[in-house]
Formats: sequence, structure tokens, C-alpha cells
Amino acid sequence: MVIPCYNVAYVLDDILTQLKSEPVDVVVIDDGSTDTTSETAFKYKVKVIRNNRNLGKGASLRRGFDYALSQGYGTVIAMDGDGQHLPLDIVNFLKVESLSPEADIIVGNRMRHPTGMPRIRRLTNIIMSGLISRICGQSIPDTQNGFRLIRARLLGKLELTSNKFEIETEIILQAAVRGAKIINIPIVSVYKNHLSRIRPLLDTFRFVKCILPYIGFITKPPNPIRQACLSDGPGLRMSGNNCKRS
Repeated sequence: MVIPCYNVAYVLDDILTQLKSEPVDVVVIDDGSTDTTSETAFKYKVKVIRNNRNLGKGASLRRGFDYALSQGYGTVIAMDGDGQHLPLDIVNFLKVESLSPEADIIVGNRMRHPTGMPRIRRLTNIIMSGLISRICGQSIPDTQNGFRLIRARLLGKLELTSNKFEIETEIILQAAVRGAKIINIPIVSVYKNHLSRIRPLLDTFRFVKCILPYIGFITKPPNPIRQACLSDGPGLRMSGNNCKRS
């Protein structure tokens, strides 16, 4: 369980208390918090990785993913540390993981129960998710949701570079390029006292920049050589009609 955190000491205590009853190991990525986020996490004897300064959600998730892969975990669950996600939903992710061995990513879907979601965020999410679903050729109703399970067999092949909130989009796009199976499960999100750190204009620009290289790429008829090249992991690239190591 990878939890990126920034100044969330006010809610982290409650999250970690609930996680004590869940069958998961926890790593908290403190993204340069100026409050007692790290100290709160240490009380629960979970792994804490601290950024010396605020690097962004994407950078924090990448550090958490690297740690999880280095420890040999077969699956990684990511959830936000601001209290928006309910630890009780973890059991549903694990149940679906067990019942759907073909699934590479399981994404939480808030759109089944959007009560409390700000109207502008709901509209933006519908538009973004519709666009990304079309690019990927798979139905993903809530592409911007950070509550998701990713199998290590896929995660180790992704070449993630995003430092900010567009990391969720980058994961899905890179996964789809590699032919990953993405499924969705309904979750409930909590918006009470939730302070969003998303900056609409800047983060929309980053989102557009993230998806541009993929438009028209994934939904083209599959090239078997390209799929094999991408599926074999980092360090391989297409050169003409051949797959070569960079």
C-alpha cells in the first residue's frame, strides 16, 4: 500500500488506524510536509520515505512504487493520504484481484456514487475519462482516481516520468499501450473538509501534454512487433519494423 502524503497529519492518524485491520503493508511517502505527517506515520511503525522538499504526487508515487518493487511485492495498491479514500474499500480491491487474474490494473470508480463531488470536478472527470477511454479502447469511467491496484508484472515495465497529478493518466496510457487489461470497481469517496491541491489551468495543461503523444496510437490496429517490444519492458524501442534495445 503506497500512500503519498503532503501536510495530512490531521487525517493520517485515522487512516493508519483503519489500515491496521487490513491485510496490507504500508509505505507512506511524505512529500516534504511541514507538519507532523512523518511523525504521525512513525507512530504506526510503517515504512516512511520522506522527500526533502515538495516534489509532487507523481514523484512521490514513483518513489513508493520503486520501493514496493524492490521488496518483491506482487501487487501494489495506491491510495491518497488526504482522507478522500476509505481503507474499507481495500478488501474489495483484493477480492476482485483474486477473481480477475487477467486484470493488470483495478481502478476505483467514484462516478457510480458521486455524491459530494464538486460539480466542476465531476464534469471535468467525465470529459477526461471519456477521452482517455477512447484513446485506450477500454472503458475507464474514472481515470483521475488515485485509488487503484496495479500488478507488479505491469508496474515494473512502466517508464513513468510525471511528477504531478497527471501521473494517474500516465499510468493508464502506458498500461494500455502495453496491452494491459484495466477493470473498474465502485468506491465511495469522502469530500468533507477535503482541500484539493489541483490547480485547474496548470494541471489541465499537464494533462493535455501527457495524452498528446498517445492520441491515435493505442486505438490503431495492433502491430504485433510493437506490442511485443513494449511488453518486454524498459530499454526496448521500435526501429522500423524491428524491436531493438536502446
